[in-house]
Amino acid sequence: MSDNLKKERRRLLIATSAAGAVGAAATAVPFVASLTPSERARAAGAPVEADVSKLAAGEMMTVEWRGKPVWILRRTAEMLASLEGHEPRLADPASAEPQQPDYAANRHRSINPDYLVVIGICTHLGCSPSEKFASGAASGIGDDWPGGFLCPCHGSIFDLAGRVFLSQPAPTNLEIPPHKWLSGSLVLIGEDDSTTA
Repeated sequence: MSDNLKKERRRLLIATSAAGAVGAAATAVPFVASLTPSERARAAGAPVEADVSKLAAGEMMTVEWRGKPVWILRRTAEMLASLEGHEPRLADPASAEPQQPDYAANRHRSINPDYLVVIGICTHLGCSPSEKFASGAASGIGDDWPGGFLCPCHGSIFDLAGRVFLSQPAPTNLEIPPHKWLSGSLVLIGEDDSTTA
């Protein structure tokens, strides 16, 4: 084989290798870009602000965070007082199970005792409990009912701090999402001072 033919082959081999590398890079860039989450997916997990300025004592509002209902309940003085009398009937009254950030591992399971911020999904099978704030016989649950939440699917009951009663299908208290107060009436759900969820 002549030297000119060898040089031509070498040039052709280099040119096709370079074209192949450019083609592979051009194919890889869109593929790798498709693996990153979309703006919509990033927004679905983003923290959510909730304005509670118009929430009267005894009222609850619902906001959506990560596709889950988050309840914000403004508790009355009577609701807060009711959290003490039934603790022997609760499965986890001291919130020992890690269903909440450390700052909410207390009797009222919140930063600000007046407000409960809780994910409104039963820890049994993921149903959404309903509010049963009235205490006693007016609730339809029983004369000794302190007020709270009832999951209609399998009958799990939770108090006004989202703590589950003993011998219920739900194994743990309702989950408290990470959150922080930006002001006296504005709460940020999904982010706290230690982490972004």
